[in-house]
Amino acid sequence: MDHAEENEILGATKRYYVERPIFSHPVLQERLHKKDKVSDSIGDKLKQAFTCTPKKIRNIIYMFLPITKWLPAYKFKEYVLGDLVSGISTGVLQLPQGLAFAMLAAVPPVFGLYSSFYPVIMYCFFGTSRHVSIGPFAVISLMIGGVAVRLVPDDIVIPGGVNATNGTEARDALRVKVAMSVTLLSGIIQFCLGVCRFGFVAIYLTEPLVRGFTTAAAVHVFTSMLKYLFGVKTKRYSGIFSVVYSTVAVLQNVKNLNVCSLGVGLMVFGLLLGGKEFNERFKEKLPAPIPLEFFAVVMGTGISAGFNLHESYNVDVVGTLPLGLLPPANPDTSLFHLVYVDAIAIAIVGFSVTISMAKTLANKHGYQVDGNQELIALGLCNSIGSLFQTFSISCSLSRSLVQEGTGGKTQLAGCLASLMILLVILATGFLFESLPQAVLSAIVIVNLKGMFMQFSDLPFFWRTSKIELTIWLTTFVSSLFLGLDYGLITAVIIALLTVIYRTQSPSYKVLGQLPDTDVYIDIDAYEEVKEIPGIKIFQINAPIYYANSDLYSNALKRKTGVNPAFIMGARRKAMRKYAKEVGNANMANATVVKVDAEVDGEDGTKPEEDENEIKYPPIVIKSTLPEELQRFMPPGDNIHTIILDFTIHDAVLGSQAREALAEQEGSAVPPQEDSEPNATPEA
Repeated sequence: MDHAEENEILGATKRYYVERPIFSHPVLQERLHKKDKVSDSIGDKLKQAFTCTPKKIRNIIYMFLPITKWLPAYKFKEYVLGDLVSGISTGVLQLPQGLAFAMLAAVPPVFGLYSSFYPVIMYCFFGTSRHVSIGPFAVISLMIGGVAVRLVPDDIVIPGGVNATNGTEARDALRVKVAMSVTLLSGIIQFCLGVCRFGFVAIYLTEPLVRGFTTAAAVHVFTSMLKYLFGVKTKRYSGIFSVVYSTVAVLQNVKNLNVCSLGVGLMVFGLLLGGKEFNERFKEKLPAPIPLEFFAVVMGTGISAGFNLHESYNVDVVGTLPLGLLPPANPDTSLFHLVYVDAIAIAIVGFSVTISMAKTLANKHGYQVDGNQELIALGLCNSIGSLFQTFSISCSLSRSLVQEGTGGKTQLAGCLASLMILLVILATGFLFESLPQAVLSAIVIVNLKGMFMQFSDLPFFWRTSKIELTIWLTTFVSSLFLGLDYGLITAVIIALLTVIYRTQSPSYKVLGQLPDTDVYIDIDAYEEVKEIPGIKIFQINAPIYYANSDLYSNALKRKTGVNPAFIMGARRKAMRKYAKEVGNANMANATVVKVDAEVDGEDGTKPEEDENEIKYPPIVIKSTLPEELQRFMPPGDNIHTIILDFTIHDAVLGSQAREALAEQEGSAVPPQEDSEPNATPEA
């Protein structure tokens, strides 16, 4: 039974009845008893903070080393098979993606393998998600490549470059140095944010912002991969309008495309598209998704080596993959002042993508992830990994879905995947040296399909929220043409401005009652909802504070049609007319004004005499207007109560009760009093 059927049955068969007094805030406070709160002194707080107990030590260890909590509780018989299958499936996908994303990062392919090994091992110890796959990610790799190309462009002149090969190697070495520096700095930023408990910063990267940003990044990745797919030699661009320059450069050189390279790439492209559709259609029947990327790499390498495509047809291949791990090296911190903007953007985007996927999978499997600890984990993966020549990493969306979908239970699946990468680094890397770059380009482009599908967000946001649509479009356009770094900064500023705009321009509603219920709904939305005579219920969908207080007041007057200043002005004007009329009558007919009070034992009050001028006592007007005064008031709605949307039903009942009492008092016959025929009536 779905929720709609349950709601229909409940609405038709169930009723609830509540009998209680009508509460106002003061009455409710009288019936409640506040708890006594005894705050600790500063000394007690400091003592408690610095007291060392076994329980506190254990909690700290669990917090900073989550593996110490979940590994002892590992259910071997229940988890091991799923982790084994998941680790193998993720590993065969991580190999081609690591090689391909290194091309995006503008570093030699082997550094993509390093980035697929070291960070994964460290995340297993420090991360709180059981299912995300850590390693190279297309968007982060592209951002790394952007700063590397900006500081070390293709046409850089390197002293001592004897030939093209040596020049290329020297250029790549410099780009690796830049990538290590920006990775170290982004890791330090993430670690510091985590230690300072700044995990909440992800909430400012709203879903439209992230989706618009990743869609623009997908366009950047696509245009940067075209040169490898077509087999043309073009300069790599970065910065403002780089996507335009890259596209134009490829189109200008398309006449020089390598037909063999394009053919291999398109063949792999078709294989991957068809295979992924097959995996999706039969995912319920397959024990695990077919590792299409791995098969594409094996097939591409076999074809390239068998037909000697590099030598015979000038097809660009991966090239040398040196065996073994490189010794640790210190990143060049002197570059920090040149890359700090990029490092901040990479740190924020990497964390945002990771925590978004981690929360999604955690909610699906019923556990929690800690945003602050995720920042610390990513910071350690990047900062320590940079010492071993890795570039910035994040959560890979496609690999995470594979790792979770194939039965992975813990990060041991990720460790197994990283061990497969280690095997390639230490022993079998040379087997993939003949792999055409067009194959890696096709793998990257096919994996962009999910990001390109985010264009379908536009109709959805058009229907639901124009502000969300504005954030999506401005993020996409700014990131597309200004570059991913400055585009992200622009998008965050625009998102913050929309927050201010929303508090300054909330929606205001006047509520009416659904008959015979305590439910109050917008009167403009439903025909069945009716306003209560004499009562206006006003609702705002934003907090009230100094910045929007005037807007709130103006909207309250506009929506309810009640303007206190206008009413008071009209009342004062009516009182003056009424007083003038009564005063004229008194001056013409009265010599003595008699009132109800007794003064000095005399039943009356004489007018004061000042020389030849007689002064009469002032006329007193009550807050409620007598009937004879009403005729001086302008016509309008008889609204006696305005209710703000805080405690609605009690306020409505209380208002109706007070109005009924007032009507009873007004309709009661006043006692007969002795008065002169021309006495001034008490108002």
